[in-house]
Amino acid sequence: MEIRFLGTGSAWRLPEHSCECVICKKMAQLGEERTRTSIEINASSRILIDPGPDILEHMKRYRLIVPDLVLITHEHGDHYLGMDDLLAYRRSHAREDWMPIPVYASEITWRTVETRFGYLLGSLLEKRVIEPGATIQIGDTSIMSFKTFHGKTAEGSVGYIIIEKRPNLEDIKVVYTSDFIEVPVDVPELQNPDALIIQSHWFNEPVENRPSHMSLQRALGFIKKWKPTKRIFLVHISGGDQVSGDPCNDTVKKAAPLDPMKDLNTLETYAIPLCQEDWSNVTSKITEGASLPCRITVPKDGDVFTM
Repeated sequence: MEIRFLGTGSAWRLPEHSCECVICKKMAQLGEERTRTSIEINASSRILIDPGPDILEHMKRYRLIVPDLVLITHEHGDHYLGMDDLLAYRRSHAREDWMPIPVYASEITWRTVETRFGYLLGSLLEKRVIEPGATIQIGDTSIMSFKTFHGKTAEGSVGYIIIEKRPNLEDIKVVYTSDFIEVPVDVPELQNPDALIIQSHWFNEPVENRPSHMSLQRALGFIKKWKPTKRIFLVHISGGDQVSGDPCNDTVKKAAPLDPMKDLNTLETYAIPLCQEDWSNVTSKITEGASLPCRITVPKDGDVFTM
């Protein structure tokens, strides 16, 4: 199984346009960029997760071919608004060879998606509903949906458990949470995935978490509960943490920390990561200090990992 991280940023990408905060300035100086989070999983089927507004850019940059199916996690625009760009695949196919792409989402999510993209159904896309707890089988890959809580504006929000069966080898299980703050129902299948792809919108948990996003600080509890065995990947990274001394700390995007994470060895507060190198260094320390079951990796846009 191959996992390609097409985008790893939040709904506003990084660095954000017109933002002068130290995170955006540092990333701009280094030429780093995080487009909106989207994933391609290549197992027995090619799975595209959350084709957001940057999907055409991803298609061109990584030379993506037509997916066998699409999974949408919820009805926020950064997770589905690029579906119109999938028309590029149909337009370049012979009419008699084209089959609509199956698109899976919860019924609540489909109410929003269909209002926006109903004209694509039957020609480009095929509507398929997958409710929490349901499992679909595509070739040697099974996909289970589980309910997540991401606030009242995303009542259709779900995550996905993807399992690839491999002859004469152990199965590979990947859990993709997407945006969330809680999992309201205990799901035994979330235990011991080979890879956990989890949101880290903030580094520290904010005083007020109105958008119902996950921070790395809060995510550590889910990581310890679910016990991934091989890899932990952080995605949906924003520039929303306040950074000491930053004159932009009073801007709308910034959230004050509730109780900043500390290095358990030195008891010093971790510095907010500004760039890829910072993320790599601080997550190495956190992996060791928090006695996590496996290492935390912060992928860059375009990174590919084989499981």
